[in-house]
Amino acid sequence: MRITEHPILQFDRGRELAFEFDGRPMKGYEGETIAAALHANDVRVLRESPELHRPRGFFCAIGRCSSCLMTVNGVPNVMTCITPLRSGMHIETQRGKGTPAIGDAHSPRIRPDEQSRESDELPVVPLVIVGGGPAGLSAAAAAARFGIETVIVDENDVAGGQLIKQTHMFFGSREHHARVRGIDIGSKLIGDIEALPVRLMLGTTVLGLYQDRTLSLLAGDRHIAVRAESVVLATGASENMLAFENGDLPGVYGAGAVQTLMNVHGVTPGERVLMIGAGNIGLIVAYQLLQAGVEVAAIIDAAPEIGGYHVHAAKIRRAGVPILTSHTILKVSGDDRVTSAEIAMVDANWQPVPGSGRTLDIDTVCLAVGLTPNCELAFQSGCRQAFVPYLGGPVAVHGRDLETTVDGVFIAGDASGIEEASTAMLEGRLAGLAVAERLAADSDKTEIARLTAETREGLDALRAGPFGEKPRLGKERMFEIHRDIREAGE
Repeated sequence: MRITEHPILQFDRGRELAFEFDGRPMKGYEGETIAAALHANDVRVLRESPELHRPRGFFCAIGRCSSCLMTVNGVPNVMTCITPLRSGMHIETQRGKGTPAIGDAHSPRIRPDEQSRESDELPVVPLVIVGGGPAGLSAAAAAARFGIETVIVDENDVAGGQLIKQTHMFFGSREHHARVRGIDIGSKLIGDIEALPVRLMLGTTVLGLYQDRTLSLLAGDRHIAVRAESVVLATGASENMLAFENGDLPGVYGAGAVQTLMNVHGVTPGERVLMIGAGNIGLIVAYQLLQAGVEVAAIIDAAPEIGGYHVHAAKIRRAGVPILTSHTILKVSGDDRVTSAEIAMVDANWQPVPGSGRTLDIDTVCLAVGLTPNCELAFQSGCRQAFVPYLGGPVAVHGRDLETTVDGVFIAGDASGIEEASTAMLEGRLAGLAVAERLAADSDKTEIARLTAETREGLDALRAGPFGEKPRLGKERMFEIHRDIREAGE
């Protein structure tokens, strides 16, 4: 299950770690998450659902679903997809909601930060950015270059967001990192902030964001409360699910989770995969599966035409993988993991065509059926929301400078509407410049205005092509909603 040879990546695994799963000794490597280490040991069932006690397994790999919740060192509901493996861990399959082991020697004790407990005066940070992906890192670089002290908070142990798993080369112009792999772009963005007044708080979860821009953070077992003069939410997006029979079985993954397993941890998700979705993500991840030595049985999509770039589709077809448009998945079969899938053609009304079904012997289903913006913190803080289909769902209302309806709270990247990573970086830069315009010295305002105009031109260029039409229309609608709210004084 571990990848030993790869045409692009080299997996420098850390030291070997011993741990225990359901009483059985196992081994993993430093730098792996718990779920990845279990996967490499052929453990697919991580928990049972609370009501029907159905098996649940790895799905999103970003801590957004509940499929990977396990009991670790006596503590239930640990998100094992983002929790690093440690030597000597006691990991258990969780059945139902889990019961804390009160008094267990392995159980951590969450304690409040001393300063926050003893004083009502919270530390004030000029800028807090939630999310250390392309948008968050770009926002930090843009603001901090003008002396704005910045803190980036990310629940992962490594910064870079989705870029750390993107091995393909980007399209576009030189300024948009054309012909540079996502993994290398992520390293560059991290390098851009090294000499700037930016603090990275990794392995830290934002529990709450309130209307006065107070943030509640959990860093390990330490609770911290801070107040920010400005906040940029660069929280990304979550994988969409698709409804089909037995779709909750272990072996059904989001495309991002497959990338995380393969390209970050060097672990294959299975041996034979059915890809659902022929957009850019589906095509790219299917090719990455082939690079990792995994067989792709087929790519199917309910739409009558391929949704992604045809250059990606051509590579897949040259590798002998069929791309079946006007097809859908009906069901998967298996006891505690996927063993086969039934697919069928669909008609012009998106209904399965009788008699067109067939069964594929596979052990993995990869879903590349779109994303939904992560806007929960924005909504919690009181930001107005609007449902704009072209942006991927309910989104915090924001203007052209990406400020929401809550003063000083900005939103950028996929959290503001689903687009490409290149757009996320430019939106992050625009949000960072908007913060700098508020907080930087007057002597910097001319340069900030110049960079803002340049960044907006870059965004317009990215959204000018056929693949940018829907996001462009979505943003235009969002800006109209924001203007109407401002004019109404709401």
